[in-house]
Amino acid sequence: MAEERTDRHALPLLQAGQAQKEMTHNEALVLLDLIAGAAAEAVAEVPPSAPEPGQCWIVGATPVGAWTGQADALAGWTESGWRFVVPREGLSVWLAAAGCTAAWQGGAWRIGAAHARSLSVDGTQVVGAQQPAIADPAGGGTVDAEARATLAAILAALRTHGLVAPA
Repeated sequence: MAEERTDRHALPLLQAGQAQKEMTHNEALVLLDLIAGAAAEAVAEVPPSAPEPGQCWIVGATPVGAWTGQADALAGWTESGWRFVVPREGLSVWLAAAGCTAAWQGGAWRIGAAHARSLSVDGTQVVGAQQPAIADPAGGGTVDAEARATLAAILAALRTHGLVAPA
């Protein structure tokens, strides 16, 4: 008899009679299979008519059919039917239809958004908190040397932040 495995990551399931724990153990493995390296097809309100085992979706805000009552959950189709995982803060899912990640943050899915207080590259902060606005030029009597000095200061700031390579 072939060993049963989960649909996505082929985790081994216990057979009936092995320690009499197969129901809870196998259910836990099926749910782990859904969220480990999570990937979803899309965000949807309506369950697909012919899902394949291992396929997942992010359930939209007003789901219908088999997804009723599962708003915002990660829904995965298994050989035994639908399984749902309630998202927790920080859960990230690859969203194939959008070609980006969706992250559960602050009670909602954030699709394709990068949220951070700063951005570092190779240990160097290159983007930080937003700075005050730069005033628009006024007057028209600006001397060429002043314009060049301003551009040099802007380039120096961009280089300092690592956004422009040194000259």
